[in-house]
Amino acid sequence: MAAAGVAATVAGASTAAQAAESGMSEWQLGYQVSVTDVMDDITWFNGFTLVIITVITLFVLALLIYCIFRFNAKANPVPSRTSHNTMIEVVWTVAPILILLVICIPSFRLLFKQLDIPEYDMTIKATGYQWYWGYEYMDEGMGELYFDSLMVAEDERQEVAEARGVTLNEVPRLLAVDYDLVIPVDTTVRLQVTSEDVIHAFAMPSFGVKIDAIPGRLNQTWFHARAEGVYYGQCSELCGKDHAFMPIAVRVVSKEQFQSWVTAAQDDLDTANEQLYASLATDKKVAATGRLEQISVAAK
Repeated sequence: MAAAGVAATVAGASTAAQAAESGMSEWQLGYQVSVTDVMDDITWFNGFTLVIITVITLFVLALLIYCIFRFNAKANPVPSRTSHNTMIEVVWTVAPILILLVICIPSFRLLFKQLDIPEYDMTIKATGYQWYWGYEYMDEGMGELYFDSLMVAEDERQEVAEARGVTLNEVPRLLAVDYDLVIPVDTTVRLQVTSEDVIHAFAMPSFGVKIDAIPGRLNQTWFHARAEGVYYGQCSELCGKDHAFMPIAVRVVSKEQFQSWVTAAQDDLDTANEQLYASLATDKKVAATGRLEQISVAAK
């Protein structure tokens, strides 16, 4: 019984770890887990504006309730003839201006942070197609590394999970792709985005990234992922009949794993991915063993 309990606990911890690594959980409300400074600020700003709008909503509700009971026909058989109040008009003009100033200052700071690209370590170009993404590693020393990334079909998920040595839940429906965009952790990445046909949009919620991919134009943004894992996004611009089947998967790995992967990928991308998945499986096994030992010690 004790062993079964420990095993169940480890399984639950493993599931929780997988959810944390992807930034998502079942029946999740709110944003995905943040793994960049920009997304930290977006999450804070969302909570900040929510507090403000909640206070405003409750204040307006209180005024409505007061008016309903204080100024109804029964309480005021002779209605007031008041048509002007200078103080009230000044307040309801000045107060919204002050509220908007309080909101716009951090909003502009966040917008500047998103668009002001810092000194970066590597550049990746993402090209939108109907209906998939193509990725190109632009830096010297990476060779001509370019590949397309297409959604894994429903009837292929089990096969892909077995090939990668993961559970079916780790190949999420409508989000998993055949070739992940692989980047190293703790690395500032400049992302250039364009399109070959119609307007698309590259959106990665956990990174705080959303930028249009426009034919004939090269837009750019940046991110700096601080945690390893697989993070999912989608095309966020209506681009045709398969718009809903154009996911984005970014796999953040250690710098050592990335260097091994990018070196092998220049010769054979499939072999490089197999080696990467094997390395990740080993890391996961070591981590699970460590959790099991900790739980066993705690159980004693």
